[in-house]
Amino acid sequence: MPRLDRRDFLKYAGIGISGGVVTGPKAAWPDERAMARAEAATDSFVLLRREQEKRRGELPAASDAHRLPLSWHQAKARQIKDEARRRGVDGGVLLTNRWNIIYATGLLHSTTERPFACFLPMDDDAGCIWLHPYLDAELVRSWWATGTHSYFDYHHAMDAFPNDGTVREGTTVNIYRWWGETLARIGYNGKTIGIDSGSAAEIGVLPGQDDDDRLDMFGDIETPRPERPTGGKFATMAAQMPRSQFVDVYDIMMRHRMVKDDTENRLTQRAMDYFSELHAFVRNYIIERGFGTLDWEIENAARLWGMHHIMQDIPQMGEPHNAVGITVGVGCRTGKKTAYPHPNQVSWNRIERGHALQFAGVIRIGGYGGEQYRSFLFAPWTDWQEKVWDVHTATYFMQAEASKVGATCASVAKVVHDYQVANGVQQLVYHRPGHGEGMEGHQPPYQALGDHTVMQEGMHFSNEPGLYDPEHGFGFNHSNNVLVARGRGLQMGTAPCDKEWCFLEL
Repeated sequence: MPRLDRRDFLKYAGIGISGGVVTGPKAAWPDERAMARAEAATDSFVLLRREQEKRRGELPAASDAHRLPLSWHQAKARQIKDEARRRGVDGGVLLTNRWNIIYATGLLHSTTERPFACFLPMDDDAGCIWLHPYLDAELVRSWWATGTHSYFDYHHAMDAFPNDGTVREGTTVNIYRWWGETLARIGYNGKTIGIDSGSAAEIGVLPGQDDDDRLDMFGDIETPRPERPTGGKFATMAAQMPRSQFVDVYDIMMRHRMVKDDTENRLTQRAMDYFSELHAFVRNYIIERGFGTLDWEIENAARLWGMHHIMQDIPQMGEPHNAVGITVGVGCRTGKKTAYPHPNQVSWNRIERGHALQFAGVIRIGGYGGEQYRSFLFAPWTDWQEKVWDVHTATYFMQAEASKVGATCASVAKVVHDYQVANGVQQLVYHRPGHGEGMEGHQPPYQALGDHTVMQEGMHFSNEPGLYDPEHGFGFNHSNNVLVARGRGLQMGTAPCDKEWCFLEL
């Protein structure tokens, strides 16, 4: 079959072999000329600079770094081990959850079905021992590693290592049993091991709180005690360490991860500053392209511009551990799709008069960042649409103001929901106003009526008291990343959120 080069492709596409899908004045692909004009246009960037000037000094200074330094993670690992030691851990802490591993070690990595673990030994203050699939060998070896133990792949066969030239069909190795065998072999049988077994902590339920009627992530817990696991992967591991005890440390991990320090806040601010710039570009691009533009086109123009804008500032030579955790995960939807909190329709709708449009997503640098959404209305809009937008926007600011040190998550939710009900839009309320924000996205605690966690300085929350009207085909959900501070919460994104920004007459 003859090779189709770029010139042939363009020629064939131009005469409509592809059905004209990517041709015409309103093509699905981002328009490079429109992108250039949107970047150069002053309108939205002037409004952004005005907002930034107004808020100058209240937000953390953006970090110069594009990831946390290894020394930060090593210090964090020592803190975690110190707390585990108070629970009787004298062997080490075995971390198996991806986000716990990244937080304590700084090794940003992806996971699949392949079990991946890290062991932080108590007898070596600088120790970091990996139990990993071989495909991650180069990442592990080139990072913080004082010991590495690998299996070839999942499912691993006994003594089969094609990477060493040994190819054989063999007995299937249970990787969790292998974890225990490995720890026993290197001298930790008979020691007490900390494990992140209490996965309910991921969703905000700590040890002993299962039957509590007022959940509080910083409230009293039933401190886990050393024991022998009786089921699951940890029991399989423990069977190979018959003289060892094990104690859950997941709650320790979550309580650390929920409260960010100044270094984390500054890195988050860098990501949010990039996101604010992207919002200005997107607003200009919408004005430039006008009615008939696909929301899919706007989404992809934003992703392209956002990545290019960020990567101009970050050296990237393709080496591991440098430009890591960088994502521009954005979406755009217009028309009826905005009327649903989690729509399942594809984004392939064109902007029309009277539409609502939402540009949303998360930007992360070095794994840190957060949400920043804006909800637009295109003229002519109805009085009902404007009222709903007004109520939603008022609660967006109320929620942030209320997210202060000493307030509870439930009290913030009540402020928002009281206002929604008082203004007659209760039928448009589908969800709580916010969730904790971390590297994994949603993180406890939650700004919900049943979460009584007392907020601490340095916590991050999404800021999205959305309203949705499926009957009339529209909805609004601004969002931001709120930093809990003394006196009031601080919205870290600086894209304006007023009618001058969001009500457009194209």
